[in-house]
Amino acid sequence: MKSIDVISKRTGSPKRRQTLSRTAYIVVIVFSLLTAIPLLSILIDLVVKGWSHFNIDLFTQSTPSGILNGIIGTFVMLLIATVLSIPLGLFTGIFLSEKQDAKLANVVRTLTDILQGVPSIVWGIVVYMLVVKTMHTYSAVAGGVALGFMMIPMIIRSTEEGLRMVPGTLKEAGLALGGSYTKVMFTVVVPSAFGSIFTGILLAISRVMGETAPLMVTALGATYVHFDLTRPMSAISLLIWEFYSNPILADLVWSSSLLLLLLILGMNLLAKSVAAKWRI
Repeated sequence: MKSIDVISKRTGSPKRRQTLSRTAYIVVIVFSLLTAIPLLSILIDLVVKGWSHFNIDLFTQSTPSGILNGIIGTFVMLLIATVLSIPLGLFTGIFLSEKQDAKLANVVRTLTDILQGVPSIVWGIVVYMLVVKTMHTYSAVAGGVALGFMMIPMIIRSTEEGLRMVPGTLKEAGLALGGSYTKVMFTVVVPSAFGSIFTGILLAISRVMGETAPLMVTALGATYVHFDLTRPMSAISLLIWEFYSNPILADLVWSSSLLLLLLILGMNLLAKSVAAKWRI
């Protein structure tokens, strides 16, 4: 009873508590609106100006009439990045979840957290030194490697967190039935965390899809469609930068930006639907 009385004295009368609660609620609403208004104004402006320039040529022609070269280049480099990052991220995440207290795991976990905060241009410079100089040319491979390096830390963390949510009894039951450790991990544990892992992969892809800085020093860009991975290749984000620097093509900035926004939005919505459907 004494503790209840003390709490009651500290918080004041019910009327005072209600007033404080309403005041806090109003403050939160006001600051939320202050944050949302600029964002909504940008989105509305982007949709209005971008939609007015949506046409068939945008998707079927290369620059300067459309951005087909950027669309294909974006998906090609994302494919390279995904092929590179998923195995490394998946196996590293499994290692961290299984060896949580090992010294090496703690070091890898710390490095992963640090790498998540590395600016994208730094990744571009690193890949420029490792890949572009080795190949003596800008290329789609270099761009994909740069994006892949950016995706790896995010996939590692999502894999580790997803596997941690899987009940330990599942693995114990599989081992008790005579299954090998590897078989139990890849047929029982990992599939049980599929939702979290796949969601992390989708979010990692949407995170790097709009990157420009690393591609400027690795992929460089191209004005035509091709599928030679050893040659420079364009991307939607690169084209937006090029259009912005060219007053003649400034109108394409809005349509390209809207398309990129819709792609990223689609990836995020897909990630949320997968997470909701495959929740552990």
